[in-house]
Amino acid sequence: MLKNYLISLILFVTISCQKTDGPPSSQINTFYKEVITADDRKVITAEEAKTYHVDKKCKYEYRTGKCGHYEYNYDVVGINVKGDSVSGNINIEGKYGAGILISDSIKDLEIKAEWIGYGKLKATDQKGNEYYLIVHQ
Repeated sequence: MLKNYLISLILFVTISCQKTDGPPSSQINTFYKEVITADDRKVITAEEAKTYHVDKKCKYEYRTGKCGHYEYNYDVVGINVKGDSVSGNINIEGKYGAGILISDSIKDLEIKAEWIGYGKLKATDQKGNEYYLIVHQ
């Protein structure tokens, strides 16, 4: 009887000490993206559609998500550092977001944006050019 317990214990220790391929994944499954991309504004996923909300009194076009994890969509207008006017559409979650700007001389320009004040954003394109934007009402 003692022999069976001893064999079971050795087998248990051997199995539990086997090396795994790596640490277990600590990433939580969620439909929220960690980084917003310019393409996010083009399509609303089925999961986001469940929480789609429009409020004409607020500046955003629409919002999706749940409390604490809202993603807002805004139409924006502004200028680049040369003074040329631009307009576009962005998605923002928290302080940061991304979107597309359109100007007279350039078609679609992908940008990353960040809030710098109430209704004011600073955006940067892939080449490092800066744009100063305001939320269009």
